[in-house]
Amino acid sequence: MSRTLYQKIVDEHTIKRIDAQTVLLYCDVHFANEYTSPQAFAGLSSRKLPAAVPDAHLCVVDHIIPSTDESPRRITDHDSFVQAQTLEANCRKFGIRAFYGPNDPNQGVEHVVMDEQGLVRPGMVVICGDSHTTTHGALGALGFGIGTSEIEHLLATQTLVYRMAGTMRISIAGQLPAGTEPKDLALAVLRRISARGALGKVVEYCGLAVDALTIEGRMTLCNLTVEAGARGALIAPDDKALEWVKKHAAGLSDEDFSAMAAYAKELRSDPGASFDTEIELNADDTAPMVTWGTSPEQSVAIDEVIPDPNAFTDEIERSAALRGLAYQGLSAGRRMAGVPIQHVFIGSCTNGRISDLRAAA
Repeated sequence: MSRTLYQKIVDEHTIKRIDAQTVLLYCDVHFANEYTSPQAFAGLSSRKLPAAVPDAHLCVVDHIIPSTDESPRRITDHDSFVQAQTLEANCRKFGIRAFYGPNDPNQGVEHVVMDEQGLVRPGMVVICGDSHTTTHGALGALGFGIGTSEIEHLLATQTLVYRMAGTMRISIAGQLPAGTEPKDLALAVLRRISARGALGKVVEYCGLAVDALTIEGRMTLCNLTVEAGARGALIAPDDKALEWVKKHAAGLSDEDFSAMAAYAKELRSDPGASFDTEIELNADDTAPMVTWGTSPEQSVAIDEVIPDPNAFTDEIERSAALRGLAYQGLSAGRRMAGVPIQHVFIGSCTNGRISDLRAAA
């Protein structure tokens, strides 16, 4: 039977089939932050359970890092400081050696740190208590976010009770025009399929435009796919992905790299594999995009006008458009070019890699 890339990764990690739609899934690596992990560790403590595979976890202080420029960093907010201390204490208690605190030279945005340290490899199942874990599909890994109770189960068993997702393939032909970026492409996808368009599905991206993206660009595309309700995003690993891992994975032997490269060749959807939904786009049509509302799907090209909410046939979309315009203080028919900018934020998990910072500079 022809299988999708998603199905292949799930099959490779299935320990036990629970029912037709549910499996016990082995997880290769989990990274935790200070927000979603404390209750999970507390659950282990109350049950007097150890972490099953301590070396399969990385803990990083991420969301509470202050934006002030000082060295060493000081977390002055009391609750945030306690969160950082608690995460470090939990790592010591459960034998998790990989902890990046506020002043560790490897500290950073968790979704950036994982890839830039070569900890994500093609074909892995990658877990985090954060929805944007879909980022790591750029390297051909199945990444998705989980809740605190699931983190506890994962710490205790290195497995998850996993309900299978639906499948969607988005084929993107052409190439991005000069002056556009992968985030423009991601917003164009969201505008096309809507913020509910991939609900409950794992999206596989393919096509010439996707092949041409840098690994960083693929990370941006996969990262934002969760904004369409997706449970995962995947791009079949190619030579670019393998070279990225080889460059960033310290201590990866030639033998291990060769084995990884051989396995990666199998990580693609079979000819004739069936998807629940198929979407086709052309990157040639992409322009610099700007959102006008409060959802990433509410976007237009920089030279387009804001649409009239009454033009939406879907009542949910029409109501959301009205709320978005009211919140932003914008009106239908206005062009986004020329709208004043009050604040610029640089450094999110979507576009916070060094290549993004160089582009911004």
